[in-house]
Amino acid sequence: MRDFVITVLVLAVAGVVAGILWSLAAPRPPYVATSDGPLLADPSTQALIAADGWFAVITGVLGLLCGAVGYSVSRGGRPLPVVVGLAAGGLAGAYLALVIGETVNLGAVSVTASGTSRPLIAGPLVLTARGVLFAWPTLAAGLFFALEGIAGYRDSPLRRPFGGNDPYGPLSSYDISDRLGDR
Repeated sequence: MRDFVITVLVLAVAGVVAGILWSLAAPRPPYVATSDGPLLADPSTQALIAADGWFAVITGVLGLLCGAVGYSVSRGGRPLPVVVGLAAGGLAGAYLALVIGETVNLGAVSVTASGTSRPLIAGPLVLTARGVLFAWPTLAAGLFFALEGIAGYRDSPLRRPFGGNDPYGPLSSYDISDRLGDR
């Protein structure tokens, strides 16, 4: 239980850092102030998609990093609490990154839009593709399982049949033709 709790708490703290990084990196969509309230200045803006992309990149890289570190830390002990902690902590970290990133607004304030002469204001940072919240836990647990599978295959006795010894001894090309002729 201790390994699970520590993993979730570490990933939650990393989620706060990820939220600040996302707020710094992602562009803000341009809005114009009208009497009815702020309106999106350029409906064809790529800022909304870019914000989703930056979120996916930041949380995805952290997911890969967390998966590798989690695997190396749990290699000698019990991996199950760590991998479950990577999944739960990745979800918690991604959600905290979303909340922190939308709240702190540290990014660029200069925005541009085509076809408007009104003064522009930087809009809020919003995640429109909620599916990218699963990038962090999926990549963390996926890398953990991939590394575990590679190590399991490398250490497997099935990889070396007969305990690594060939019951027929070393073969030459002449021996192979003789053995095939015996059948």
